[in-house]
Amino acid sequence: MSPARRLSDAGSIFLDRRGDDRALRVSWHHDDGLVVLSLWRDNLCTGSFRLRVDEVPGLIALLREGLDAQYVAARDRVERTG
Repeated sequence: MSPARRLSDAGSIFLDRRGDDRALRVSWHHDDGLVVLSLWRDNLCTGSFRLRVDEVPGLIALLREGLDAQYVAARDRVERTG
C-alpha cells in the first residue's frame, strides 16, 4: 500500500494500490470525540464510519494483532525456505 499523505493536523489519506483514485481518509474530530474513516473514489466520498474515541484503542489492538500475525507468518515462510 502507498504511504499515507497528510490530510491536515487532524488526519491522513491512505491510497489504495488498486488505483482509480481510491483512498481511505482518517480524520479526527476532537470536539465531537470521533474519528471518521471515509472511503473516497475520484474525490467523491462513497462511505464513512464514525468511531468514538473510546473505541479507537480496540481498533488499534486489532490492527496490531493482525500485523504481529503477519510478521510471524513471514518469518515462518523465510525459515521454511531459508
